[in-house]
Amino acid sequence: MSVKLSAEEIDILVSDYRLTKEPIIDSNYSLCAQELLNTKQALKYLQKIAPFFQSPSILVTASLFAKRYSVLTMASAFYAMSRFDKGIPVHIDNIWVEAENNAKPWLPHIRLIDSTVSEPILDRKQWRDEVLRGIFADNLAKVWQSLTIITKIPKTILWENTAIYVNWLYETKLTEGASEQELARIQEDYHYIVKLAPGTLFGERKNPLTNYCGPKVTIEESEHPVRLRKTCCFYYQTSDETKDFCISCPKIKRQ
Repeated sequence: MSVKLSAEEIDILVSDYRLTKEPIIDSNYSLCAQELLNTKQALKYLQKIAPFFQSPSILVTASLFAKRYSVLTMASAFYAMSRFDKGIPVHIDNIWVEAENNAKPWLPHIRLIDSTVSEPILDRKQWRDEVLRGIFADNLAKVWQSLTIITKIPKTILWENTAIYVNWLYETKLTEGASEQELARIQEDYHYIVKLAPGTLFGERKNPLTNYCGPKVTIEESEHPVRLRKTCCFYYQTSDETKDFCISCPKIKRQ
């Protein structure tokens, strides 16, 4: 018996977690995610979307696109896993990137080709590994490898971009309105993803997130503690202002 998301679950993911049910009418900036693994097609796509970021180079475009791609891939999948106990198939051959031309800021959505989901039957930990493998090893790792080949961007930047949104989703977004039972599951899943999950689930030799999920620190630029980045995402190169760095950027000289 195939399992689907309920109408209520779909509504939550559509409204807040980058899921969409239908193709965008103007599909000029949409693509089958597998095309990102074709160097010629991926390069053409990065060149097409560069104006959305006011990007001066293909390397900068790759970093800023990777931020958005990681969010649309992870957001609905993590919410479904940790809140619904359902596994959304976001392996790369099952998704489309749906993006509008006139959306500001430019934030794509994810559309599933096959929306059948999985559920933990006997062993939730084993099931969770398979869900995480679909998100990371069978999707993000492949795209990051492709972007690295095309643009020479270090994978460390792409994985730190990913880690930032894993932290934000699990520390902030996924906890909204959660029950005590759901909060416990969220915390356990988060700890496993960033600390204990083996590198094989990420398509890497070791967990690529752990190094970017340490404790927060207090800095002058922020009222709240933040994690300082170890790599620069190049956002400042798209700003009209001089030295417009993210508050956690490693390029900022600190006391």
